[in-house]
Amino acid sequence: MKKFQIVLIILFLLAAQNSYAEKLKVVASIFPLGDIAKQVGGERVDVKVMLPPGVSPHTFEPTPLEMMQLQNAKAFIKAGAGLEFWAAKMLRAAGNEGLIVVDASSGLPLIRDIHSHKSEAGHDKPHGSSEIADPHVWLDPVFAKAIADKIIAALSKADPSGSAYYSGRSEKYKKDLDILHNEISDKVKTFKIKEYVTFHPAWNYFSKRYGLRVAGVIEESPGREPSPKHIARIIREAKRINSKIIFAEPQFNPSIAEVIAKEAGARVLFLDPIGGSDIKGRDTYMGLMRYNLSVMEGAMK
Repeated sequence: MKKFQIVLIILFLLAAQNSYAEKLKVVASIFPLGDIAKQVGGERVDVKVMLPPGVSPHTFEPTPLEMMQLQNAKAFIKAGAGLEFWAAKMLRAAGNEGLIVVDASSGLPLIRDIHSHKSEAGHDKPHGSSEIADPHVWLDPVFAKAIADKIIAALSKADPSGSAYYSGRSEKYKKDLDILHNEISDKVKTFKIKEYVTFHPAWNYFSKRYGLRVAGVIEESPGREPSPKHIARIIREAKRINSKIIFAEPQFNPSIAEVIAKEAGARVLFLDPIGGSDIKGRDTYMGLMRYNLSVMEGAMK
């Protein structure tokens, strides 16, 4: 009997030890946010990314199985500003009342655009315009520092004993972000071409930060094919800026970009706003940003 009790005590202690050593479960909507959480959270966090590789966050809808990831999570990190249109539904389904939600874009100076709702005849409907916020804040490394601070606050709240550990890693990571920012700034200053055509409006924050300009966007609304009139305007813009490159993105079908490039006498290269843990060279936020800088440098210097 005593041996049995000793075994039970040992099992109890082992279970308690494993529970103590269990990593903090964090879910991020997209890879860049997940990697920032991983970098500042280190060995104390287990980060899962909801968006599968190669999928656009604008059209992604999580499955019930993917929604279940939030049930045992301590923190959920989203870009906000309407990117995760499915987030509210998912959070309700998870029923995790103690979940800490980090909104990356909250409190940042968002770029906003006015979209007019047009009638079938093409005329603006009265009072039919809406202001849309650009959610792609993570593509500005300076904003990435603010996002890191928000993530640290959430991790420290969920795991107070790890607060000093998180803060130490965050300070080092933010210094690395400063290095990245300076590197991008220095290289962009050497670009002869300052305007470019891209596939969807992901690069406004990046362009604003570094003195570039998006001259045209092929697909202004996610999943909605551009009209022939819009395509003709993009071709004119590409010719006006004498662009030899049209930027597509791996999360979208490049066929329209290829048509525009052919008409404009240009070729297609790929910028990647999302990256992924299984994509060599783009498997960290830092690597992703340096990849995009390299692609731009090759086309615009």
